[in-house]
Parts: sequence; C-alpha cells; structure tokens
Amino acid sequence: MSRTQAIPNPVYASNATGLAWAKALVSVTKPGITRMVTITAMVGFVLGAWQNGADSLVSMLRLGAIVAVGTYFSAAGANALNQWWESSLDARMRRTRNRPIPAALVQPHTVAKLGLLLALVGTVVLFLAGPVPAIIGLACTISYVLIYTPLKTRSAWCTLVGALPGALPPLIGWTAATGGWAFSDMLAPGGQALFWLMMVWQIPHFMAIAWMYRTDYADGGMRMLPVIAPGGRSTSWVVLLTSILLIPATLAPALAMPQLIGVVYPVVALVSGVWFLWMGIRLARHRNDAMAKRVFFASIAHLPVLLLVMVCEAFVRTVLL
Repeated sequence: MSRTQAIPNPVYASNATGLAWAKALVSVTKPGITRMVTITAMVGFVLGAWQNGADSLVSMLRLGAIVAVGTYFSAAGANALNQWWESSLDARMRRTRNRPIPAALVQPHTVAKLGLLLALVGTVVLFLAGPVPAIIGLACTISYVLIYTPLKTRSAWCTLVGALPGALPPLIGWTAATGGWAFSDMLAPGGQALFWLMMVWQIPHFMAIAWMYRTDYADGGMRMLPVIAPGGRSTSWVVLLTSILLIPATLAPALAMPQLIGVVYPVVALVSGVWFLWMGIRLARHRNDAMAKRVFFASIAHLPVLLLVMVCEAFVRTVLL
C-alpha cells in the first residue's frame, strides 16, 4: 500500500463537542499565522502614523485598534477558508492529517461559514479606517483563497503568488494611518519598503518549508518547486538568490523613512541579512533537510528582529527625542 493510500480520507462529520469543538474552530484560523499578519499590519500602521504625524494619542489608539481587529478577523477568515478548501488534500499529508476537518472535529460547511463570516466582519471593520485599507484586506483574502490556494496544485509559481497576500498587510496599516481614502498612499516610499521587505522575505522562508515537507506535499498533490524538481538544485538557488535580494530589501525602510530610522536598524539589518545569506549559501552547497531547517529557523528569527528594531528605533526618534 502506498503512502497516499495508507492515509485515510477525511470523515465529514464532527466528533468533537463543547470546548474541543470550540478549540477546533480556533485552530482552523491558524492563530499563529493570523497574529503574525496582524503584527505586520500594525508595524505599517505605527510607522505610517509616525511618518505622517499622528493627530493625537487617543485617535492613534482608536484607529490602531480598528486596524488590529479588522486585520485579525480578515486573516483568520482567509485561513479558515483555506483549510476548508484543502481539507481533502490535508487528509493525504502526514503533517496536516490531524487538522480539525480531516480529523473529523468540525464539519467542512461549519468552517466555510466561519471563514466567510470572519472575512466579512474583518472587511467591514477595516472600512471604519477607510475604503483603501478595507479593499487591501479584501484583496488579501481573495488572492489567498481564490488564487494562491488552487494554484498550489497546479504550478510551482504558487509560492511567488502566495507571497502577495502575505506582503500586503503592512499596506493595510500604512494606508489606514495616512487617511484611508487615497490609493496613492499605497505608493508611499515607506509603505512600499515594508511591502517589498515582506514580499522578498517570504520566498526563502516558504521554500525552506517546502523542502522540509516535500514528500508530504507530493502526497497532497502540491506542485511546490521541491516536488517537481526533487534534486533540490532549483530550490537552493531560489533561496540563495532571494537571500541576496533580501539584504537591500531589509535596508530599504531606512532609506525610505530617514526621519524615523537612523543608524541602529541598518546595522542590525545588514548583520542579520549577511547571516541569513550565509544560511542560504550553505543550503546551496549541501542541499539537505538539516540545512533547510536551519534556513527556516533563521527566517523566523530574522523578520521579528528586523520589525522589532525598526519600530523601537522609530519610537525613540519620534516619541522620546
């Protein structure tokens, strides 16, 4: 019996009740990813507000709460719809077969309804910050669910396409902080710098994940690059090239927002960028699971450090000095 045949298909019934059922519903929203999306949106909001001069602390807190709640709900809805869409594929992969739908903890239609409700509520809440943040949030949901998700079983380009909804959240926050009504605010240097930082960072991050779970992705019918090019040469070169591009992408916010960012952030960005590039070079040389795992862990350390230092330096220069 093959690996795929050995893994059961999802049972479309709910065996969970009470607290277990509620926990399963929370789980389908992928809280960890949802939190990270919300954090990047808030980074865009805070930097946009400081860059353009916030009216008052009270108004900034009120608008910030709207951005946080709206982004969180939108991301949670998109993640729930993604798990509903991929439930039959999740049942064929070892790393995902215990997710709530294939594990028969919740019914698929319940997850679909939850996802649609959360996405709708998130969009409505973001509209309170302006139509542009709401449209960007809706674009994240649509591109993630209706373009990226089905593309995963059709083309290796899915990783690049999937980076778009992951890169847009900072622009939700940025445009909310700059009025929320002008699409031209999306093109502001600060917002664009954050967008491209997120866009480039995601490629080596998700390539490392795809490498580590390439057998699972093959079982699920996912057309990730490590699946269609199992030797790893193509994947390692993509990681290496995007690791090189990540250095100027991480330095771009300092060039785009010199009023907010001084010396500290560029030094941290350059040092951490060179370190991450070294991880990419080692993966290109060795092409094994251990190195892919190191690239993955390096990526999840790299981004939070950059965002934290960026916001802290901007806070010191804007609020304390």
